[in-house]
Amino acid sequence: MNPLVAIGVVLALISGTFVALQPPTNALMARAVNSPVNAALVSFTVGTIALLVVALALGVRPNVAGVRGLPAYAWLGGLYGAFFVFAGTFAAPRLGMALYIALLIAGQLGMSLLLDHLGAFGLDRQPISITRVFGVLLILAGVLLIRR
Repeated sequence: MNPLVAIGVVLALISGTFVALQPPTNALMARAVNSPVNAALVSFTVGTIALLVVALALGVRPNVAGVRGLPAYAWLGGLYGAFFVFAGTFAAPRLGMALYIALLIAGQLGMSLLLDHLGAFGLDRQPISITRVFGVLLILAGVLLIRR
């Protein structure tokens, strides 16, 4: 296996564990600061500081000219992240982690099918097929089983 692919696999697996850890730790924060919005604010502050330290340590700087050339929708990533953190902080304690993560994955797969089909954001086009839709339906069936 290509070493960069192997690193990507490891990073994806670690990231998946963090997706499961983030909502309950942010829910603890929400109880302490009396609001899921405040907890998300604290979470983003900590993340911003961490990224600043890493950027300084690596000596990386943003390409201002490249940023200026981006379409307006490219700036929405931060909003998606803010909503993700808030939604997990609010929903996970009420739904339970297994159901929350199952729904999260179902939503990710559904949007992924659409983005692949459209070739959106520079992705290679991957038309929706019956097998791909069936795979997402199996995930949704799993959500129903987890909910029972």
